[in-house]
Amino acid sequence: MEKVDEFNQVQSVQKRRVFYIPGYDPIHPRRYRELYRKEGAEQARISGYDIDLKPKTGDGTYGWHASSDIDGAQTNAQVDVLVWSDIVRGSMSNSIPATYLQLVRTAFAYISTRALFNLMRLRKGPIIAALYPIGMLLGQFLLAFVLGRMAAGILEWGGERLLRITLGPLVSGKYLWVFEALGWALACVVVIYVLRWFQAKDGKFFAYYLMHDFAYSARWMGANPPALEERMSEFGEAIAQALSNDVDEVLVVGHSSGAHLSVSILADLIRAGRVPEDGPKLAFLSLGQVVPMVSFLPKADRLRRDLHDLSASDALTWVDVTAPGDGCAFALCDPVAVSGVEPEGKKWPLVFSAAFTQSLSPERWKELRWRFFRLHFQYLCAFDRPKDYDYFQITAGPITLYERYHDRPQSRSRIDVAASGYTSMS
Repeated sequence: MEKVDEFNQVQSVQKRRVFYIPGYDPIHPRRYRELYRKEGAEQARISGYDIDLKPKTGDGTYGWHASSDIDGAQTNAQVDVLVWSDIVRGSMSNSIPATYLQLVRTAFAYISTRALFNLMRLRKGPIIAALYPIGMLLGQFLLAFVLGRMAAGILEWGGERLLRITLGPLVSGKYLWVFEALGWALACVVVIYVLRWFQAKDGKFFAYYLMHDFAYSARWMGANPPALEERMSEFGEAIAQALSNDVDEVLVVGHSSGAHLSVSILADLIRAGRVPEDGPKLAFLSLGQVVPMVSFLPKADRLRRDLHDLSASDALTWVDVTAPGDGCAFALCDPVAVSGVEPEGKKWPLVFSAAFTQSLSPERWKELRWRFFRLHFQYLCAFDRPKDYDYFQITAGPITLYERYHDRPQSRSRIDVAASGYTSMS
């Protein structure tokens, strides 16, 4: 069956397996299914094709089935979300003092290793995002302290006035300490109340969430904790099984922190010889990656080795998509090159921009421009003025990732200067 899509290429995919690896996210994976359903329908309406979702049945990983009809070519895809949200939730302390301890520990990790200063040479946006929770949490504490002292001051002033009226100015001084003690107690109560209020409203501020996110990597100085390594091994098994199935392409999508997990998982599979030469095409799409936040830390030897090996492999196609409009990602930074581990004969990744300011209408861009967290997920959403990036055609369309982009040039704004202070590899 030969059908031609908008790229003037013969259909090469009728069946596809997609594995989506989310970033540091404690939310149930149904969120991604609903996002795919809603945004996929909107993109199909805008671009003039059909896409339909059905629930996945049976045991195993959470996911769904997507079928598309694009220019007369029908394609079926099974999308699985590889879940590590339970590990994320386990790393997110509900204790306010523990979060402030994480703040100190994380700041020390990035400053003492000079990783923060090296990262500043790349992009200001993600550094601002990294400093934001520190500034916000310190600001919350300062506000809580000021309000606490104001309340204490009012109580102490009122107490002194009461004592002067009831006992007289000579005797009242002996008992002022009572109201001073009550003032400090009241200050503590106010500080705790204000900090708990901010914590309860973190769905608007994202200070605690982002602090936990950056602290997770900083705690291990770039290494993967044992629980995460075990889960990554399970993810690798699921992908390896798919590579032995009767499908045309196995596509791994790593978003945000999920990008560097994907790098290590795929590097392990390729080194272990678990990508058959006569099997499905293996493709890797990294979106909104924050790889340097981890690879610049001193104990990220494993990740740096995996970046080095994956970038020279013939066993897969690797495309990296970011956008300068996404302030949470290292936009257009080649994760291999900036980490200082570029090998001879480097092939991957192909780095280009989703170009939010061009692929979104001025009205839509104006609406989203200051919604930084939402923009970090725009790669998984519909564009009302799409260019050559369409998440739904990539995951459910009729051609492979390689055929879609193999002749696309690297972005001219790509940053490929080695900037990491640590380049050791395990």
